[in-house]
Amino acid sequence: MKRTLYLLPLLAACSGTPEIANYLTPYRVDVRQGNMVTQEMVAQLKPGLSREQVRFILGSPLVADMFHADRWDYVYRFQPGRGDAQQRVLTVFFQDNKLLRVTGDVVADDPNKLEAPKPAAQILDIQGPAPAGADAPEKK
Repeated sequence: MKRTLYLLPLLAACSGTPEIANYLTPYRVDVRQGNMVTQEMVAQLKPGLSREQVRFILGSPLVADMFHADRWDYVYRFQPGRGDAQQRVLTVFFQDNKLLRVTGDVVADDPNKLEAPKPAAQILDIQGPAPAGADAPEKK
């Protein structure tokens, strides 16, 4: 009984610091599964491409169902060690072994909404103030 009374102040001191529990949790690795498909990859897809060309651009599909031979599914799932999982799905449809349409979470950027080109690097000649009594340089 006396031992319990001695431990109570120690337990009370530890209960006020919940952030210590965050440091004591084990490390959790990020888990990536499936096909990572970027907007740049989707932007390369054009109707009429062959299956081989689509496979070259996007890689092998995660799901190629034999009952839906004209459909490929690209699924990507990212589960960070701490936080919520994210999932992306892209479905590619073929007709007569040619790309017909693409649907899903990943879409190509709007080609009409292009950013203005960034200016090239410029070299500036910076001079200090002219010495007193010196004539100002002539402007051309």
